[in-house]
Amino acid sequence: MFTAIFSSVEAGAIYALMALGVYLSFRILDFPDLTVDGSFVTGASVAAVLIVSGANPFIATLAALIAGFVAGCITGLLHTKGGINPLLSGILMMIALYSINLRIMGKSNVPLLSEETVITKITTFWTNLNVDQAVSGLLTSIGLVDYIPKTWGILFFMIILAFIIKGLIDAFLKTDIGLALRATGDNETMIRSFSANTDSLKVLGLGLSNALVAFSGALVAQYNGFSDVGMGIGMIIIGLASVIIGEAIFGAKKIARATFAVIGGAIVYRIIVSLALRVEFLETGDMKLITAVIVVSALVVPKLVNQQKERQRKKKRLLASSLKQNDHTYEKSGEQLAAVKSDL
Repeated sequence: MFTAIFSSVEAGAIYALMALGVYLSFRILDFPDLTVDGSFVTGASVAAVLIVSGANPFIATLAALIAGFVAGCITGLLHTKGGINPLLSGILMMIALYSINLRIMGKSNVPLLSEETVITKITTFWTNLNVDQAVSGLLTSIGLVDYIPKTWGILFFMIILAFIIKGLIDAFLKTDIGLALRATGDNETMIRSFSANTDSLKVLGLGLSNALVAFSGALVAQYNGFSDVGMGIGMIIIGLASVIIGEAIFGAKKIARATFAVIGGAIVYRIIVSLALRVEFLETGDMKLITAVIVVSALVVPKLVNQQKERQRKKKRLLASSLKQNDHTYEKSGEQLAAVKSDL
């Protein structure tokens, strides 16, 4: 159980980068961008091919980020300059990327198990620090010898990376361009009246969103040890699940809190899926069904809770109004009785 949860937190920290990208398009720009399913694989395929070709894995991962940015910008141009519906422009780009990704990889799957990747470099660096030995010794001394993972390095670095990206997003969204981007998602007509180029802002926002998605895809491919043309199927749903779950648990009143909620939501989502797959009648093939159920629950349950709270508030208001009316009636009756006594 502990090993499964640990692996879920580790993977959740990597997928959190993808969820942050979905947050930018879905919440900030209010743009239902389905390019995510394709750009995630684009990042994985670009990084995998470059690594197999002998490129430095860090440079390969950076190249994947740039490729995702280009894909997102093309989606934005299809919508803004081509006049295509936001949903349809994302679908068209997602379909096009399927063939593009096959062209990049040259085949449907590129293995990375025998290659040096960012993950292997992190593991080697962390091993040289001798931190794992110290932590393992501590856990063994308190009787948790059965719950010691192979290394803490990947989890440590990925959480730090996720929060660095979070900090950069928070800082960017507070700049003039970031504020204009947020205003474009909230009220495009208003921000356009201030002479802001909303088309350029949309292209930039979608580019940044898919850059993060592709960056996450590159890291996931190196974490899993392969890049596959079908690994991005349903990725937009996973991203939305992370955003919705995070907002439901942690809230999203401020940008800094919202981005923290997205990271937390990605980790919680992975833990929920991991625990759900441990149920006897569920299988690995049911993962998409589990994801759908999680998203539906995250959308419906908060509404039901809010409706119940609203009913209770209405009852309290009616009760308070009734008591106030009764008090007024008693006061009026008292005044009438006093007037009768004075007449006598």
